[in-house]
Amino acid sequence: MTSYYDFARQILLGESLEDKLIDAPFEWSSWSEFALPSTPGRIGKISFSQNKIKFPRKENLNHDDKKAVALHSFANHELLAIEMMAAALLVYPHHDEDSIRFKRGILTALKDEQKHLLLYIDRLNELGYEFGDFPLNDFFWKQMPKLKTPAQYVAIMSLTFEAANLDFAQYYSQIFRGFGDEKTATILETVLEDEISHVQFGAHWLKKWREDKSLWQYYLDCLPFPLTPARGKGLGFDTSLHMKAVGDQEFIHKLSEYEDNFLVTKRKS
Repeated sequence: MTSYYDFARQILLGESLEDKLIDAPFEWSSWSEFALPSTPGRIGKISFSQNKIKFPRKENLNHDDKKAVALHSFANHELLAIEMMAAALLVYPHHDEDSIRFKRGILTALKDEQKHLLLYIDRLNELGYEFGDFPLNDFFWKQMPKLKTPAQYVAIMSLTFEAANLDFAQYYSQIFRGFGDEKTATILETVLEDEISHVQFGAHWLKKWREDKSLWQYYLDCLPFPLTPARGKGLGFDTSLHMKAVGDQEFIHKLSEYEDNFLVTKRKS
């Protein structure tokens, strides 16, 4: 049986989609130090690009070409999450049952993200497109070198990026259903249900590690500059969804009221 190290390393450094989607049994062998690469392994159509493509306006998402751009963006976020989760399995030490339990939770989320990526790619294919047909950005990955501790990792991955997707997945599922696209709406609802559990995972561990601090204050302490809590909210911020996932009334109240110059969640379309 292979080791966790070889499994996660193939996902992170492997250059093809097949590498990113592997599902093989492995054992939690003793932890080995790992140097974080400057970029995940990617070649050809799935390579990162400096080119940018504008995310479609909601009223245009009934057109297949615009729908494909949106799905492609969602798929890239899933692939970036897979790569960051594989990196987390590699860079953070595990020397006891508690730290292995933490990594088991990351592995569960990683497998969910692989499922999401395949769902998005299959839907793209049905529309006549392939993953890699549009530019792929590396914004999420650029945060990984800043995440020196498991607490910083879950603050960014679970309580920021995935927390925002609670809102985005619900928002866009409603839009696609409004256009009669049940397939895409159902995919986004599947993603939403899994994201709730991923945010719960991060909240559980931050609560465990916070000592005498409030969850909100510890979260702020763990966020690397220049990211702010504004990125933990998506379009159509849903207080009940976030409360279900985080389970801390003060945290949700602070998050709901938090504002800065991050404009994505303030746009009207």
